[in-house]
Amino acid sequence: MESSTETGIVRWVLRIASIAVCLLIWQTASTLRLNLGLVTFVNVPPPTEVFQAALDFVQSSKAYDHVTSSLQRVGLGYVIASIVGIALGLAIGRSRHAADVLLPPLEILRPIPAVAWIPLAVLLFPSSEASMIYITFIGALFPILLNTIHGVENVDPRLIASAKSLGGTQSAILREVILPGAAPSIVTGLAIGMGTSWFCLVTAEMISGQFGIGYYTWESYTIQNYADIIVGMILIGFLGMGSSALLRWIGATLTPWHTVGSARR
Repeated sequence: MESSTETGIVRWVLRIASIAVCLLIWQTASTLRLNLGLVTFVNVPPPTEVFQAALDFVQSSKAYDHVTSSLQRVGLGYVIASIVGIALGLAIGRSRHAADVLLPPLEILRPIPAVAWIPLAVLLFPSSEASMIYITFIGALFPILLNTIHGVENVDPRLIASAKSLGGTQSAILREVILPGAAPSIVTGLAIGMGTSWFCLVTAEMISGQFGIGYYTWESYTIQNYADIIVGMILIGFLGMGSSALLRWIGATLTPWHTVGSARR
């Protein structure tokens, strides 16, 4: 137990030290205004200035509106994408006919980047809010869908055959065999989808938003508040990292058999 605790402490010390080293390099380069040719720190604010800008942002009256607007858009688009992506993934993974009908149009749509969807989303939906939610939905949909398909297809067919031989119905097999077997891949897709959902939201907010972290970052760029740009970037990173970590924790809690198996390996 002690060795495990010591290992955990060492890992956390290394993580904190790596962040501290990055901040030190950033502070030094910005203070000295280094110009390395391809990369220049002449106009990059140092961490101390960014920290002060972050304090000003937290104390401002618009901070709550920016954060809650982004969270609401991501949350709604992500929930819809999760429901649709898992349902389609289960259908495609279990049925060749469903795969033949659904996969071709989805594969055509999948490579289209979020930026390319923005003009069409503005035309499709009556409000900019709905169009931004749609962009987050598109961003999260395909990682969830593909990982669900992968998880369903990799369920051991012997387990399905055994369940059928014991008289299991299709719904029972789906509930007791397919979903537990595919759950680790689904959780991975949910975590990846959350990250891409944040990425797509920021892109949409830069163009169509009035509130939101993406809008705040883009507005800071247009008025040349460079420290505020970095504040927005860091805030997006923390929100995305926190939400993905929460999903992974929920997934580990709901799939203890996978966690134990991974630990043994």
